[in-house]
Amino acid sequence: MTTDIRTQFSRLYRSEPRVFRAPGRVNLIGEHTDYNEGFVMPAALEFSTHAAIAHAEGRNVEVFSTNFEEKITFDLDEADPRPRGHWSDYVRGVALMLERAGHRLRGGRMVIEGGVPIGSGLSSSAALEVATGSALLANSGIEIGLTELALLCQKAENEFVGAHTGVMDQFIACYGRAEHALLLDCRSLDTKLLPLPKGIRLVICDSKVRHQLAAGEYNVRRAECERAVRELQRFIPGLRSLRDLSIAELERFSPSLDPVLLRRCRHVVTENARVLAGASALESGDLRKFGRLMIASHRSLRDDYEVSCRELDLLVEIALAAGHTNGAVHGARMTGGGFGGSTVNFVDERFALEFAEIVAKEYKRLSGITGAVYICTAADGAGEEALVQAGV
Repeated sequence: MTTDIRTQFSRLYRSEPRVFRAPGRVNLIGEHTDYNEGFVMPAALEFSTHAAIAHAEGRNVEVFSTNFEEKITFDLDEADPRPRGHWSDYVRGVALMLERAGHRLRGGRMVIEGGVPIGSGLSSSAALEVATGSALLANSGIEIGLTELALLCQKAENEFVGAHTGVMDQFIACYGRAEHALLLDCRSLDTKLLPLPKGIRLVICDSKVRHQLAAGEYNVRRAECERAVRELQRFIPGLRSLRDLSIAELERFSPSLDPVLLRRCRHVVTENARVLAGASALESGDLRKFGRLMIASHRSLRDDYEVSCRELDLLVEIALAAGHTNGAVHGARMTGGGFGGSTVNFVDERFALEFAEIVAKEYKRLSGITGAVYICTAADGAGEEALVQAGV
């Protein structure tokens, strides 16, 4: 891909660019906990978005998307930019937040190529944001820390694009490490690298279902959590977020909560506990325990948080049935915001290809949908692609 984007850039602008990449991610466990200041465990993937850039005079940024075959231009000095409900909002939003943070950017020409399947739940948006931010900063001769970059990219998605996501996606796009998952405390931003077991593959099954209500329902879930905190503050003064709620407190005050809010709280509280237990399981090499936690996470997302769908449930059922006889499938769960997208499966390498074939065939037979299955390993986070990788 790096070669292709350099070639495309040279054809468009007749100059040699610098190229930056940022990966998609899969979340192994810890869903909808990040915006509740809780714990998550993502891993970066080989799927990446690339951004090629070269300096241009003035303060205009011209961006061509190879995926949409469309070019847009925006002025960094525009007084009051507004989102357009367009792919370019992610690029414009990142530039805007960098500027507002005091990083004066130079004009440039960009070509962007997204290699993260859109709508799959693998965070194509964060990959685009982090690749864009990395390119714009380097083009302007500005260096900032990865944490600041992640937070500004999250701010772009929250305040400009209008999706009220937590920081997990942008953070793992910046801090991913090959062959590792990352335990992230979304309040303190403390991290711990967790080596993934040898001989295990992350097999991602894309349902190819893209429910239109996903973005709106994501914001609804976040608002429900915030409302639950406000209600619980009557009994627990100083409660800052659901991160601080214990299972005992939830049980004690559950009669005072709306039943829907109770289910949302129960998911977040138990999911945080599952993430920490999962980290211990990985450190001790207890794959069976980690797999049980993944399955419990899916059930909680399905029943308490109500963000799964028929197709995701079907993929999990097929995966667990496929590994029942040989024990080669350690765990399966939906991953991402929900209402479509993908599942993630912990599968022995020796069984991965057969597993992929079984799931694809059975999913097609039972749902009528042709899905996609990707056999993955954990990859590194964002960085600049060296020129030699393009064969130049």
